[in-house]
Amino acid sequence: MGWFTKEKDGVVDDPSQVYFSAVDGLKKLYFNKIKPVEDLYKFGGNSSFSRELTDAEFDARPQIMLLGQYSVGKSTFIRYLIEGDYPGSHIGPEPTTDRFVAVMHGQQERRTPGNAVAVSADKPFRGLAQFGTSFLNKFECSQCPSPILENLTFIDTPGVLSGDKQRIGRSYDFVKVVEWFAEKSDLILLLFDAHKLDISDEFKAAITALKDHDEKIRVVLNKADTVDTQSLMRVYGAMMWSLGKVAGTPEVKRVYISSFWDKPLQEGSNKELFEAEREDLFKELRELPRYSAIRKINDLVKRARHVKVHALLIGYLKSKMPSFMGKATAQKKLIDGMGDVFRTVKKEYQLPTGDFPDLKKFQQQVSDMDFSKFPKLDMKLIDNMDAVLSRDVPALMAQFPSEREDEFRTMQQSHMSASGADGVGITTPMPAGSANPFGASGGAAAHQAMASAEWGITMAQQAKYTNIFKTCNPVNGLVSGEAAKSVLEKSRLPYDALGKIWNLADIDEDGYLDADEFCVAMHLCHEAMEGRSLGDKLDPRLIPVSKRGFGGGAGQ
Repeated sequence: MGWFTKEKDGVVDDPSQVYFSAVDGLKKLYFNKIKPVEDLYKFGGNSSFSRELTDAEFDARPQIMLLGQYSVGKSTFIRYLIEGDYPGSHIGPEPTTDRFVAVMHGQQERRTPGNAVAVSADKPFRGLAQFGTSFLNKFECSQCPSPILENLTFIDTPGVLSGDKQRIGRSYDFVKVVEWFAEKSDLILLLFDAHKLDISDEFKAAITALKDHDEKIRVVLNKADTVDTQSLMRVYGAMMWSLGKVAGTPEVKRVYISSFWDKPLQEGSNKELFEAEREDLFKELRELPRYSAIRKINDLVKRARHVKVHALLIGYLKSKMPSFMGKATAQKKLIDGMGDVFRTVKKEYQLPTGDFPDLKKFQQQVSDMDFSKFPKLDMKLIDNMDAVLSRDVPALMAQFPSEREDEFRTMQQSHMSASGADGVGITTPMPAGSANPFGASGGAAAHQAMASAEWGITMAQQAKYTNIFKTCNPVNGLVSGEAAKSVLEKSRLPYDALGKIWNLADIDEDGYLDADEFCVAMHLCHEAMEGRSLGDKLDPRLIPVSKRGFGGGAGQ
């Protein structure tokens, strides 16, 4: 099917290479500036953040949870997307999936039981241990080498109970588990069968629990080609009416109407509609890697705000405790008057109400703690938290390539189509004292026109090239020609081409490459290896922001 890697005019749209270096920046912010505050003020018991974040959670692929009653086509939907069965899958008209299954990428097919998955450091499911063995016995990880799973992870859920089955119940809290997965998911698909629209009590409770994640929810009306046009209109109307009653919101959710299985669509007047709906959903799935990184930034901001409020509350409670006598009485008075504590802290530090934890839950959490042993308020740490919110995250977002990928690919296509006769014969001698390791055969003068603020080297490429840069043993942030020579020679390009690449990349003409210039050199090597013309001038989009305005190699 190839729906995830989409090729247009010879250019492959591969989202697996985008935006992962933004996650590295998030890790540094969390472990260097947020986690120390969490540790000091014992944030672990507060709000929904019951434990510290792990590398696996930051590195996790975008996650899609499928939710619906039995036999609506959840497992078939996953099978259709990954173009094959996954270990443990079973499809039938009866309730076949009796457990939560995380369908992930793996070099070999493998099934891992839930108890083992919950302690695996390389998987983002450690938080599921809180639901106990009863749930973990009904959870497993299924891995297979599908290319689609290199970009996405699917959460297949057991069919929601209906009718008399609801009275039997489960051995774990189904709604709480759904809520946990919803928080970690980037997209939640509610699947409905065109022949079966009833919403059971359990399904209603699960949808209600998703109210805080409404922006992630999409609705799929599956098996739509099995009903005629008139019936489809009635089915759609009935489904939206039922959902409106459950969701209790006037906002309309995006609904995809089609049939998601490997059977050909039945011939009829709606075939073009169903194909267009499929493509719309596939487009949204292709864009998930981009929006997954944005979601992680958003979640970290929310966490930082909660941590800050938690630290201020703990510091305030500590400040109101006596040094010697009457500690128990003072603590009881503070707990009973926790509403006043909240109001005082809110007013003193000008904090929004939405950043505060649930009052009753917070009272319950701190009731067994000794306030006198709480740490004093460290305003330096609080200032660091403010810096995360006001400076670090905006700086990270400023570098975030949002729509840069599509624009840059368009520019590449234009360049490729027009570069066949691009002049390569005019060369400029190396400036005196520069250290081009490939001689003076290259030339580099950049376009006079300044580029936009966006850099044409993607975040993923920057991360990759910067790691290679570090292997060249830079001194004071610079690598010499000799140090970079062995790396660039691996491209097996002719020396005259490598000399031109060095000239183009050495934008400030100091005879050395810093990290940004090295990224430019590596990018140009790959361009040349793919047969694209280098030209005499560096494309303005390739000039790093840090180098714009230099009068040397970037713009004589």
